[in-house]
Amino acid sequence: MSKLVPPFTQETAVQKVRMAEDSWNSRDPHKVSLSYTEDSRWRNRAEFPTGRSEIVEFLERKWAKELDYRLIKELWSFTEDRLAVRFAYEWHDDNGNWFRSYGNENWEFSSDGLMKQRFASINDLPISESERKFYWPLGRRPDDHPGFTELGL
Repeated sequence: MSKLVPPFTQETAVQKVRMAEDSWNSRDPHKVSLSYTEDSRWRNRAEFPTGRSEIVEFLERKWAKELDYRLIKELWSFTEDRLAVRFAYEWHDDNGNWFRSYGNENWEFSSDGLMKQRFASINDLPISESERKFYWPLGRRPDDHPGFTELGL
């Protein structure tokens, strides 16, 4: 799929969100970082990475802690160069405690389609393993797996 650039339409905004979901589900920090500008600014919980190298370091720490990470994102709203996204992901810690993390992200894109700003607010809900909803092999969510709305999230 080619890189999607602003101005976004409903269709391209939905595609951009799915591309981001697929990238994050790869759990490859270097691959994920290439979707962001060299000087991209983030707020993720109480961390404020700036630039690709800090994004890679952040994601390496994140996925060392958040094991068996599986993510679903959904477009909430958009303008020509900004997207608002709802998401949830499931993971467990090294003690086997499961969590579903819910959040919202605000994204702003440069004219070349790279994300220049990402602001995320996230809350963690402890869940039992039997409450999990995200069952697919690690990696990309299959097209036939229910999405955010279909799962009632």
